[in-house]
Parts: sequence; C-alpha cells; structure tokens
Amino acid sequence: MEIKKLNIIITLGFIAIIGILIAQLLWTRQAYNLEDKKFNQTVNIALLEVVEKLSGGKAAFNESPVQNISNDYYVVNLNNEFHPAVLEHYLKTEFNHFQINTDYVYALYNCHSDKMIYGKYVLKNQEDSENRIIKFPKHKNLVYYFSIRFPEKTTYLISSLRFWYLLTFALIIILLVYVYSIYTIIQQKKFSELQRDFINNMTHEFKTPLSSILLASEALTNQDTIKVNPKLQTYTSIITDQSHKLNNHIEKILNIARNDASGLSLKLQKIVLLPFIQEITNTVKQKNDNISIQIEVEHTIAVLADEFHFANVIYNILDNSIKYCKTEPSIIISSFKDSKGLYLKFKDNGMGIPSKNIPYIFDKFYRVNTKKSDEINGFGLGLFYVKKVVQQHNWKISVENNTDTGIIITLFLPFKKTTICKSWKNLKSYTQKMIKR
Repeated sequence: MEIKKLNIIITLGFIAIIGILIAQLLWTRQAYNLEDKKFNQTVNIALLEVVEKLSGGKAAFNESPVQNISNDYYVVNLNNEFHPAVLEHYLKTEFNHFQINTDYVYALYNCHSDKMIYGKYVLKNQEDSENRIIKFPKHKNLVYYFSIRFPEKTTYLISSLRFWYLLTFALIIILLVYVYSIYTIIQQKKFSELQRDFINNMTHEFKTPLSSILLASEALTNQDTIKVNPKLQTYTSIITDQSHKLNNHIEKILNIARNDASGLSLKLQKIVLLPFIQEITNTVKQKNDNISIQIEVEHTIAVLADEFHFANVIYNILDNSIKYCKTEPSIIISSFKDSKGLYLKFKDNGMGIPSKNIPYIFDKFYRVNTKKSDEINGFGLGLFYVKKVVQQHNWKISVENNTDTGIIITLFLPFKKTTICKSWKNLKSYTQKMIKR
C-alpha cells in the first residue's frame, strides 16, 4: 500500500513539473511572438520617420509606404529621388532614437540604371560598417524605394528574452534532478525493504533451532549425570548462556526491523530519575564484577518517558561503557539543568572513539573498526536503537571524547517536551493524586 501511495505521489509530482515546463515553453513562445511584433512595429515607425525626413514632410501616400515583405525584410516606397549617404544618416539617427540595436543592411533602387545600389552593412557594436553585400530583389511596381534587412533579427530577439530561456533551462534542470532523486529514493526504498525482509526471514529461521537448543540444554542441565560432573555443568552452562545471548541479539534485530516499519510505540509516564537509574545500575553490577558506577542525580528530578525504552537506553549506554573498557570500568552518571532543559551525562573511562568515527556511531550496523571491536560480539544496533528512542521522545543525544580517556554521552531533555519536577513537593503532590485515582 505504501509503495502504491509513493508511486501516486511521484507520478503527480512528475506530471506537475511537466505541466509547469510545458506552460513555461508556451509562455516563452508567446513572449517571443510579442517581442517580434513589438520589433516590427518599432521598425515601421522608425522607417516612417525616415520617409518623412527624406521627403521633407511633403510626402503623401494612399497606403503605408513601409511594407514588411518577410520576417526580416522591409521595402519602403518614396515619391522622389534621394542620396544613399542621406538615407544612411537618417537610418542611423532613427534606429538609435528608437533603440533598434541590431545589425542591418540596406539598398536603394536606381531607376535610371534599373539596378540596386547597396549600402553598407551597419554593425550594432561598431562605428565602422562592413562591405558585406546581401542581395535584394527588385520590385517592378515601385520606382523610388529602398529596402532594408535585419540578418541578426532572430538572435537579437532571443537575446532580449534570455531571462525566459534561462528560466526554462532551470526548469529542465529541476525536472532532471527530480527524476534522478525519485529514482534514487525508489532504489533505496527497495534496498531497505529487501534488507528488512532478509533480516526478518533470517532471524525467524534462527529462532526455531535456537529454541530447540535452549530446551535441550535446560533438560540436559537437570540430568543427574550432569549435576555430579562439574566439567559437564560448565559446558552446559556455556551452551545455555551463549544461547540466551544469541536469542537476545535476535530479539534486538527483530525489534529494530519491526520499529523501522511501524515506529516505536511509546507509553509515556512520570519516572523518578534517581531510583530508576539505581535499579538499572544494580542489575548491571550483578552481571559484572569490579565495576564502579557513581550516580550524581538529584532525588527530586522526574521525567516523562517510556519506562521500557528509557531503561533500554540507559542499559545500552552502560553496557557499551563496560564492553569497550580495557581496565576496570568506572562510570559517572550526573545531571544538571539550565533554562533550556535537563542534561543527563554518562562519563566512562573506556578506550574512546576516534573523532572521525563519532558522526557514524548511531548508524545502523555501524561498528568502529578497532581490535577491541573485533573481540566483542555485536551487530552495531545498540546505539542505533538508543538514537531512535531519543528521537521518538523528542530528546537529543551527543557524544564527545574525554580529555584523558573514555567518552561522555549526553542526553538532553528539553523542558518543552519533557516534564521535569523542580521540587520534591511537586513530585509528592503528583504521587498523591495518582494514588487517589
């Protein structure tokens, strides 16, 4: 269903951009036609002024003396003779006055010799003109006339509409980028779905034989032969412990895949921070010998969070601090507040993280490539899960290296998104209300 919705959105977006592009092309074509019409009108007015000056203001015509024979070719009829130099002077004067800034060439008809006398090729950007000759046809019905042609008219009109063409080009680029982006998104989505399906299938296939191993190992542990043999007890306990560890890894992978598809379901409730953290640290200490955990958290602070996921966040952070420590682990959990919110810090004495790897440690399946990492089992999902829970709570998490050794992981719980009790009195009042309910 999601794929269908995505395809519909992509199709509608593609149709919209194509429609905008077609509309832009039509507007550009219309703008070109309007510019061409404006140019023709301006040229006609300028040539009429030339006729007026060549005739001394005495010319009288039954119809307009200016005829637009083709797109860039004009014929101007007169009732008397005129000199080519005078014609060129008036053409330059009127074209400059009407801002007709493009190249042109002219010729006049000599009725005595029945030939066209060609003038200069007048360039827009140069004072001197070229001696280029462009052939002009003779008109049998006219006696005194001159012709003028604009060979660069199309280029001139296009240059005057460069903004429209740049906009059209930009839209084409946007369309290409859109198509490429959509193609990349589809490919990434397909890859993500294949990855998730593979993980789900793989973990489910592992669950069945693993359950059989756990049942068999538990049954084996209860046998009298095993109970009287310490060595066999050690072997069966190893099998059981490692099976439980593998089962936990599989459950973690399944939860990540499930959460990727539907998102985490949070059940927010008030949590008194100090006893909550103490309970988790006690559990961690039972499983790990020679570990020091110091808690510096105010006993009056309470937060609004999902108890299960928040506990997993703290446990994962502590577990990483223990696993990636070469000496006896020492962890300090502290908190402080400012005007923005509550900061919960986890400082350890581990091996630290290279600065270049810190931006990637929350990525799925990412593990820092070190000798210690190779010795520790894991899939690189712990911190990915932590980041996801933090984001679902609208919190923030950051990591930095200590000046000496280890890292500091900071959870930021903003006041706007998190309820933090500022006094024991408020917490006590809240607890009493909950009991009455």
